[in-house]
Amino acid sequence: MFGRLSRVFLLTLAGLLAALGAQAADKVRVGTIGSSSDAGLYVAEGKGFFKAEGLEVELTVFDAAAKMIAPLGTGDLDVGSGAASAGLYNAASQHVGIKIVADRGRMAPGYSYQTIMIRKDLIDSGRFKSYADLKGLKIALAAPGVSAGSVINEAAKKGGIKFADVERVYLGFPAQVAALANKGLDGSIMVEPFATQAVDQGSGVRFASSEDVYPNDQISEVFYGEKFATQRKDVALRFMKAYIRALRAYNDVLASGRIAATPQGQAVAKMVADAIKLPVEQVKRIYSQAVDPDGKVNVASLEKDLDYFKTVSGEVTDKAVTVEQLLDMSFVDAAVKALGPYKPAK
Repeated sequence: MFGRLSRVFLLTLAGLLAALGAQAADKVRVGTIGSSSDAGLYVAEGKGFFKAEGLEVELTVFDAAAKMIAPLGTGDLDVGSGAASAGLYNAASQHVGIKIVADRGRMAPGYSYQTIMIRKDLIDSGRFKSYADLKGLKIALAAPGVSAGSVINEAAKKGGIKFADVERVYLGFPAQVAALANKGLDGSIMVEPFATQAVDQGSGVRFASSEDVYPNDQISEVFYGEKFATQRKDVALRFMKAYIRALRAYNDVLASGRIAATPQGQAVAKMVADAIKLPVEQVKRIYSQAVDPDGKVNVASLEKDLDYFKTVSGEVTDKAVTVEQLLDMSFVDAAVKALGPYKPAK
């Protein structure tokens, strides 16, 4: 009798401990733009890195990172991902404590993730032949005040025209693909997987990689809201450890600017495909972003974009705001210290 009661007690205790363990997972609310450059997040989830750090991560898709600023500022989002925007710098000038904490995606030699996309019939007819032909065209950005406008500025300069000569329109990336097809748009500074979708449907042509006009562009970053970074610092560090592990795992499967055709690459491609709801074979064909395996950002590129916001587009009016006041690399530094140096897979 005593033995049976002991077994019942132990089973009950085990059940209670399991329930407590499940309840102990810290929830982290993360904003994404639902593109393949969120691969670090998808790999961290798919490989169980978040779970290993005791985290339950909830992903919410936005059509532009600029739209994450308000919920990051209020604490309704803990983490954001996407391009640094004029709104981010304007928020900083109002003492909203959102921080750039890690790399999410950048350009580098051999990578074609970010494309100067031109409507196919404009290429075929000869209407568009060079950067000078951007004059008068409707070129899309995902939202007002995004850093991709800096790429348009560099492309205009290369064509010998002015930034103001290019008509900017604002559409989320999925809508841009449709607008190219119905000729409501002439071109875009477009990222993957949307660029491949436009090419596949026969409406768009990759005129050039943005690397051609803006080398080593820091396209996008990971952001922490102030409440998350200060009031839940331990959770924020554990999130970063999982994320850096994922960036390293992702780098290990890249070859020639794409996910490699290896068993490990296939597994990563499926994680990304499942997350962004595309066929695995399509994800394997798209161009990847470059990403630093230690999560470091290209500060010089961020400074270049901020200067564009201040002096060209006029979308940042506070001339005193700096990139430095938005940077917080302490989480990356602590995560890398805990994980040790990156050792590429052989």
